[in-house]
Amino acid sequence: MNPAAATALRPSTKGEETRAQILAAAVQQASAAGFESLTIGSLAEKTGMSKSGLFAHFGSKLELQLAAMDEAARQFTEQVFMPALKAPRGLKRVKALFEGWLTWPKRASLAGGCPLDAASREYDHKPGPMRDAVIERQKQVGRELAKAVQMAIETGELKADTNATLVAFEFMSIVLGFYRADLLIGSDEAVKLARAAFERLIETHRR
Repeated sequence: MNPAAATALRPSTKGEETRAQILAAAVQQASAAGFESLTIGSLAEKTGMSKSGLFAHFGSKLELQLAAMDEAARQFTEQVFMPALKAPRGLKRVKALFEGWLTWPKRASLAGGCPLDAASREYDHKPGPMRDAVIERQKQVGRELAKAVQMAIETGELKADTNATLVAFEFMSIVLGFYRADLLIGSDEAVKLARAAFERLIETHRR
């Protein structure tokens, strides 16, 4: 057995399990009330741990917030990108990414919606490590979406002169617009409009 496989099979330590439970609770709270609501005290109360116990895992509020951001990004990758990679390269994968992203918050039982979207609004005018983290993650998502669109161009499903970066930007704009509309006009109508907008975007560039 290779070392990587052995590592993957090794059971998590108690400390790793506890940290994972804390971060799961932190992502849920960040979704509902924002990352600024995350404190050692609030998570201690939510998880039933002592403040000193949480300090053993996170030495400061900022460290906790950044770790929660990483966990939200990990969950997003696991529930949106990884399933989509099982679809064939091309439009099927692009569509799988769209549907996965659109439905992720509800599938993950995130009461306040996508925590990464919430963070983008929470820190848009607050320079610092959290804003830097949000920007980097948005850039990563944009790059991965552009790669998926480029593959659809290479398979011949989209026009050869399609700007993959621009389509990825429009894709993101539809999803983020959906998150706003979901709160204002209700899920059913927002989902219907978002899917119609996405289909129109694809048809505009379809070969």
